[in-house]
Amino acid sequence: MIKTTLLFFATALAEIIGCFLPWLWLKRSGSPLLLLPAACSLAMFVWLLTLHPAASGRVYAAYGGVYVVTALLWLRIVDGVKLSAYDWMGAAVAFCGMLIIVAGWGRT
Repeated sequence: MIKTTLLFFATALAEIIGCFLPWLWLKRSGSPLLLLPAACSLAMFVWLLTLHPAASGRVYAAYGGVYVVTALLWLRIVDGVKLSAYDWMGAAVAFCGMLIIVAGWGRT
């Protein structure tokens, strides 16, 4: 389960970076060259999703829980926004949901 969780975090980072760089270009007058690493990051995101042994729907459902945690950590670390207790509680619930789904892989 640790390997799956770490893979999900890498996947979430690839997706967030792939979306953040075009946002910088469009909203913060960044260079259009940001689109090149963004495209590579999004391609890596898709490839990482294919590395899981479960059915795609289960992978997407479980991935969502880790994405929530990663997005909130990005908000705190990169954007410098202080997270509320509700943010942390929601992240914990989402992460527990991922753990439950992954624990059931191969048991159905």
